[in-house]
Amino acid sequence: MNRLIAITDHRANIIDQPQPDPALDAIADQLALIRLTSQQRRYPGRAVPKLPSKPAILQILGDVIGLLYPRHFGPEGLAGDAIDTHVRRTLARTRLRLAEQIELEWLLAPDADPDGMAVRALAASDAFLHALPQIRDLHDTDIAAAYRGDPSARSLDEVVFCFPGVAAMLRHRIAHRLGGLGARMIARIMAEYSHALSGIDIHPGAQIGPACFIDHGTGVVIGETAVVGRNVRLYQQVTLGAKRFEDDGEGGLVKGQPRHPVIGDDVVIYAGATILGRIEIGKGAIIGGGVWVTDPVAPGTVVSQARPRLDHP
Repeated sequence: MNRLIAITDHRANIIDQPQPDPALDAIADQLALIRLTSQQRRYPGRAVPKLPSKPAILQILGDVIGLLYPRHFGPEGLAGDAIDTHVRRTLARTRLRLAEQIELEWLLAPDADPDGMAVRALAASDAFLHALPQIRDLHDTDIAAAYRGDPSARSLDEVVFCFPGVAAMLRHRIAHRLGGLGARMIARIMAEYSHALSGIDIHPGAQIGPACFIDHGTGVVIGETAVVGRNVRLYQQVTLGAKRFEDDGEGGLVKGQPRHPVIGDDVVIYAGATILGRIEIGKGAIIGGGVWVTDPVAPGTVVSQARPRLDHP
């Protein structure tokens, strides 16, 4: 046992105090040169700014979810009479932490003016926190839609805890609000974390109305400029994507142009459907599984694949 401890301590010392190695030093020098060149290209003529912290942003996301649903996602063992105190303390902590991350993001801009940036970032953080009741009310409609729309759901608590589409929608509601306040990188970090957790890829720029239910959800993609109306139901592998990307004539892509579908109220889109381009799917339409849609669909229309034909030998 003592010999094992001695070997472990020896290995720890090697890691903590690495011995000179010309080959490794050469690799480190090459990486340093690449890093310096990249930084000079991204931040010409100014000091390299500090980056936002991805772990800090994800901690803020977790704290906000715990604020919105403290009984489900607050600290373990949180007593009912302690919820309000927990919420107030978390609000105060989140206000400052979020403002710090927003300021760091904004300071990355080429024309960033640090004067007054902290004050503006704190104002954006305050605006986000003041929107939390609206986010909670809106997401409650998603929870209710999932409960109504899935016969497997036995309770609202089960929906909150277990449904990936509901989890993805909650994180989208949060990220969308932050993106609208100008914290686009922070919103994107939250959205990509949600994508990794749920398999549902929703760009934070997408506008999604109340009572959206994503059933099963794996492989759903909703693009940046998509607009989804009220009481819409999507199944797994649905894509609301772009048909083409406009270029600026010099090989670059034109950013921010509306290029994703507009989905009307009360639309149902079944598994594997692909809807591309800035087209409108009218109110109450039903898009069948596996279809490919690139033209507008009138209200109340049912779009389906041709029925398979069985030829007997």
